[in-house]
Amino acid sequence: MKKFLLGFLVALLLVPVAVLVYFKYGNPPVAVADQPFPMERQIVQIPLHARIDRQMPQVVPVEANEATFEAGAHLYRQNCAFCHGLPAQPSLLAPHMYPSAPQLWKEHRPGVVGVSDDPPGMTYWKVDNGIRLTGMPAFNKILTKTQMWQVTLLLANAAKPMPTSVQSVLQPPLALDAAGPAAVPAPPGATKPKAK
Repeated sequence: MKKFLLGFLVALLLVPVAVLVYFKYGNPPVAVADQPFPMERQIVQIPLHARIDRQMPQVVPVEANEATFEAGAHLYRQNCAFCHGLPAQPSLLAPHMYPSAPQLWKEHRPGVVGVSDDPPGMTYWKVDNGIRLTGMPAFNKILTKTQMWQVTLLLANAAKPMPTSVQSVLQPPLALDAAGPAAVPAPPGATKPKAK
């Protein structure tokens, strides 16, 4: 029995040492293209959802109307579109992140666009606090609570038709075609380049 207990204690000590050696000298998945650890997503998602469920606000203090959506659209375009895309233009960066940034204007189930099926408090919590190791920053030192709610309500209503004023803010920029910068309107008073 003593040999068994001694062997068990040695094994208990060797496991953390082996893990440390693996992380220091092995090849753990740290690059975006690496295969994730087994059950990595589940291990991360369970505590994340438990914390959000505990802490997300239940009361929405801002009215969901055109002014809110338009203000949210301006904030979204400035702070979120680079990673999360626009209605007619997915982000080019998102697929090259790990985990990839969700496209918040893409229908991923019939009638569900982005996070429009999540409670607004859940989206607000993510905007407010950010999510570690995902690239999602905490905006609580960048935006006001009202601004975070404006973005939240815009996204909560993404599956519904948006007013024209909001749609115009969320339009992708003019794309450059093979002709280059000529596709973008020149500022007033600028001269046109001479044809070669």
